[in-house]
Amino acid sequence: MLPQAQAVLDEPSARHTAILDAAERSFTRAGFHRTTMQDVAREAGMSTGNLYRYFPSKDAIVAGLCERDRAGLFAEFAAMRGTGGSFMQAFRALGERHFDELGRDKAKLCLEIWAEATRNPAIAAMQTDFDRSFEDQLVSAFEAARDAGEIAPGLDLRAIASIVGKLGDGLFVRRAVASDFDPRREVAEVFAVICALMQGAVSFSSPPACNAGPATETPS
Repeated sequence: MLPQAQAVLDEPSARHTAILDAAERSFTRAGFHRTTMQDVAREAGMSTGNLYRYFPSKDAIVAGLCERDRAGLFAEFAAMRGTGGSFMQAFRALGERHFDELGRDKAKLCLEIWAEATRNPAIAAMQTDFDRSFEDQLVSAFEAARDAGEIAPGLDLRAIASIVGKLGDGLFVRRAVASDFDPRREVAEVFAVICALMQGAVSFSSPPACNAGPATETPS
């Protein structure tokens, strides 16, 4: 875990929460690159000097945002496992809740951080760390579901978790940029693919036998 993020966890406070909320609004409104620490301080209703007492840089603020989201995911996965019901039903409900209730601004914020990660190695490292943590959470949840008999045995759960993460990223992009985004329909489409993966319908041991070339007519 990055030192900036650890500092946020070590000293949680209403002020930290207010600053992170203000940063989310500022980054979404003006973009990460154009937003200054002065902008965040103004949005949070505090002086710039006071802001630096809590977060020494924009990178540190992003670390705090990532760590807050990571903690939220941990809590949601723990709650999902604690229900004792069907894993796939709970997992789908989690996906529907995220993309049904998720505001477009939150999805736009994710795109802002991803874009900054292409230019800023520190942000890229944070994003990579977050993605690995999320994948580990998925693998642990899938292992428990497999042991409960809800997922076919012998599957490459790490590969499935990687694909699920990529599908989720695609939904975030759609949520941010598509004015016609339909969360229920599009989440259902993604979960149809996830169910196929869980049933072992996709093999990762060899390349798929897909004909990528143009269709040809059979001679009569």
